Amino acid sequence: MIILDDITLRRGPKLLIEGGSATLQPGQKLALIGANGTGKSSLFAMLMGALAADSGTIRGMAGLRLAHMAQELEASTATALNFVMAGDAAVFALVQSIAKAERDEDFEHAASLYQDLDALDGYDAQRRAEQLLLGLGFSSSELSNAVTDFSGGWRVRLNLARALMTPSDVLLLDEPTNHLDLDTMLWLEQWLLRYEGTLLMISHDRDFIDAICDRTLSLEGQGLVTYRGGYSAYEKQRAERMAQQRAQFARQQREIAHIEDFVRRFRAKATKAKQAQSRLKALERMETLAPAHADSPFYFQFPEPGKTSDPLLSVDELTLGYGEEAVLERVSFSLHPGDRIGLLGKNGAGKSTLLKGLMGALQAKSGRRVTGAHLRIGYFDQQQLDVLDLDASPLLHLQRLSPNAREQTIFDFLGGFNFKGDRAKEIIRPFSGGEKARLALAMVVWQDPNVLILDEPTNHLDLEMRHALAMALQGYTGAIVLVSHDRHLLRHVVESLWLVEGGSVTEYPDDLPTYEKWVLAGDKTSKQSGAGEAKSATPKPGATNKAAPSSTSAGDLAREKGVKGKELRQSGAEQRVRLKPLRQALQKTEKQLERLQNELAKLQEALADPALYEADQRDRLAAIVKDEGALKAEVEGVEEQWMEQQQALEDAS
Repeated sequence: MIILDDITLRRGPKLLIEGGSATLQPGQKLALIGANGTGKSSLFAMLMGALAADSGTIRGMAGLRLAHMAQELEASTATALNFVMAGDAAVFALVQSIAKAERDEDFEHAASLYQDLDALDGYDAQRRAEQLLLGLGFSSSELSNAVTDFSGGWRVRLNLARALMTPSDVLLLDEPTNHLDLDTMLWLEQWLLRYEGTLLMISHDRDFIDAICDRTLSLEGQGLVTYRGGYSAYEKQRAERMAQQRAQFARQQREIAHIEDFVRRFRAKATKAKQAQSRLKALERMETLAPAHADSPFYFQFPEPGKTSDPLLSVDELTLGYGEEAVLERVSFSLHPGDRIGLLGKNGAGKSTLLKGLMGALQAKSGRRVTGAHLRIGYFDQQQLDVLDLDASPLLHLQRLSPNAREQTIFDFLGGFNFKGDRAKEIIRPFSGGEKARLALAMVVWQDPNVLILDEPTNHLDLEMRHALAMALQGYTGAIVLVSHDRHLLRHVVESLWLVEGGSVTEYPDDLPTYEKWVLAGDKTSKQSGAGEAKSATPKPGATNKAAPSSTSAGDLAREKGVKGKELRQSGAEQRVRLKPLRQALQKTEKQLERLQNELAKLQEALADPALYEADQRDRLAAIVKDEGALKAEVEGVEEQWMEQQQALEDAS
C-alpha cells in the first residue's frame, strides 16, 4: 500500500497541502478531485518523484512500476503504432533489436532475443497497441501515420494509449476524458475497470468517476479527505456534513429552491418517455445534494432572452460536408424556444458538422437554412479559447463586447465565474486552460443569446464549474443544442436526444443508459467481427430492420421518401401554426411564474437572516411572513394554470 503521512506541499509561496494524509490500497481505484489550483497535478508530480514534499513522508512506492499520462506530447516522427508500443519500453526495445538482427541476418542473436521476448510475454505487444489505438477512436489506416500528422486532441489520445500500454502497478491519469467523445469514453471506462493495479485519476467527469472509482480523494481546505465510493457518494457525504454544519444557510436554500423549481416545472412537462422519466429521477436526487455545492465559487445565470421568434432557426433538406464528400444529407428540423437537444453519435459521425451548419459557419451543399427575425446564437467550442486575446484581461474582453456597460456590472458578472478582484484585471496569458475556458463561456453568457450551440463545453472545467453550468442551463429559457461526453450534463439539461449516424439525424427513442448499452454491445461485436461492423451487427434500440421489396427500385424508394418528407413538412408547418397561440400563452405564464418565484426566493432569503429575529425586527418579520404566505398562494395558482396550459399543448400536439 501507498501511505501519504502528514504531507505539506508548497509551490512557490502558495501553500497547497498542509498535514495531508491518505492511504492507497493495492488495486484500489481512486478519483483525485478539487478545485483548479488546489494541488492535484502537484500531488501527481510528488508521487512521480518530480516534486518533493516540504514535510511529511510517502511510503510504499519503492519497487512499484508507475505509469502516467503525459500532458504534453513529445515531438516524434514515429508512427502512431510504434509510439504507443514504446510505452512497453523493454518489449519495444527487444522488437527493435530483433528487427535489426534479422536485417543483419544475425539469426542466432535473433533467436536469443526471441527467447527474451517470450519471457516478457511480448509476442502480443503489437496486438495490444493496435487494440488500444482502435479503442480510442483511431482507424486502422491511421496506425502507420506519423505522430506529427495528428492534431492536438488526437495527440492527447496517443499519450493516453501509451500510458495504458505501459506495464504498471500504479497508473496516474490526469484528465483522461478530455478530447474524448462519449463512445470512446465508454470504451476507456471498460478498460480501466479491468485494470488490476492501483488507479489514481484526476477527472472532472462525475459519471466517469462513479463508474470506475471506489474511493474519492478530495483536496479541500488544504487537506486530503478520503470518501468512500465515487463522486455521487462523495457529494452525498459532503452534503450531509455541510447540512449538519448549516454553513452558508442562505446559499444552500437558494440552490435547493432553484432545483426544486426546475423539478416542479419539468415534472409537469414529463411524458411517459424513458428519457423524461429517468431525467426526472436524477433531478429529484439533486435536491438533497445541493448543500454539497454551497461553498462553490461559481454562480451565474443566463439573462432572460429579449426579442425572439418562433421558430428561432430552421433547416430544410440540408446537406453538409467538406470538398466532394457529404457528411450529412437532407437534414430537416426547426428549433423553438425551450428546445433542449443533446446530440449522440460516434466520433466523426457529423455532430460538429451539424453544429457548424446550424451556425452558418459551414456552407450547405444543398438545402436551406432559415433564421428567425431575432436570432442570436451563443456558440462555444474548444476553438473559442484560441481566439482569446492573451494580453487582455477578463474585464477588457467583456468591455470590448459592451463598451457602454458599467465596470462594476462587469466585475459583478465575472465574480460568478470566480474572476474576482484583481484577478478580473490581470492579463490571461498565464491563466490555466480551465480559467480560459471559463472566460470563453462567460463571454457567451454575457451576449444574451436565445439559441445556445455548445460543443463539449465542459472540457477543462472542474467539477464545481460543471455543476454551476448545469444549474445555469436549467434556468435558461432559449433553445439548446448540446454535444457533450459529460453524461451528467446531458441528463440534467437536455429533454430530447438525437442520434447522428450514417449521414442522417434522427430522434433517439430511448435514454442515455440504453444508448450506453448499445455502444458497448457494438464495441464487443466489433472486437469479434472486425472494426467497422458494429453498426450493422447491433441494431439501434427502437430501430427496425425491414428490407424493401425486391420489386421496388431505388429510384421509386427515393421518390416515395421525397413525397412523404414533403407531406410531413407541410403537416409540421400546419401544426406549428395551430399550436403557436398555446405556446405563446404558456410562455407568458412561465415568465409570470418565474417573476413570482424570484420574488418568493428574495423573501425566503430575507427570512434566513438571523438578524430578522431580533426583538426590534418583530414588525418587519411579521410583514415578510405575511407577504411570503400571499406570494406562495399566488405561485400555486399560477403553477396550476401553467400545468393546465401545458396539458392542453400536449393534448393538441
